Amino acid sequence: MKQVLQSQIDAIDRRILAELQENGTASAADVAAKVGLSTTTCWRRIQQLEEAGVIKKRVALLDREALGLDVMVYVHVRLSNQGRDALAQFERAIRDRPEVLDCCTLTGEWDFCLRIVTHDMKEYEAFFLDHLSKIPNVQSVNSSIVVTVIKESTVLPLARA
Repeated sequence: MKQVLQSQIDAIDRRILAELQENGTASAADVAAKVGLSTTTCWRRIQQLEEAGVIKKRVALLDREALGLDVMVYVHVRLSNQGRDALAQFERAIRDRPEVLDCCTLTGEWDFCLRIVTHDMKEYEAFFLDHLSKIPNVQSVNSSIVVTVIKESTVLPLARA
């Protein structure tokens, strides 16, 4: 994968990326028409953005509630040991859990923040009791249940100030 410098992404690339963020299944011809390029030129630029890793992949965004995934929880985790091995052990234990949508390391009071979705509270409780609380070095966990989602987006801000 080639490394792309931010300065190499021009205004046309940003317009292409904005179109693809709105509709990842759009054809090169559809995107080209919206950004004012020929289909071939647009396709070539999309290919370059994919090869460079700017476009990671194209996916379908699903409605979690329509699928019965009614509970979303943000979980802050503090480890008793913040050494490299303890952090790596936690990461391995969390990485392949399907209910964990995001896991980030943090600075400050907490070591990790997780975004978890489950069908109901019983399922979250089972995840907590059977998995999360059993990971070595987990000292404390603070769970916040999402009541209302005000904004949820995967669209990155592409405009330059």
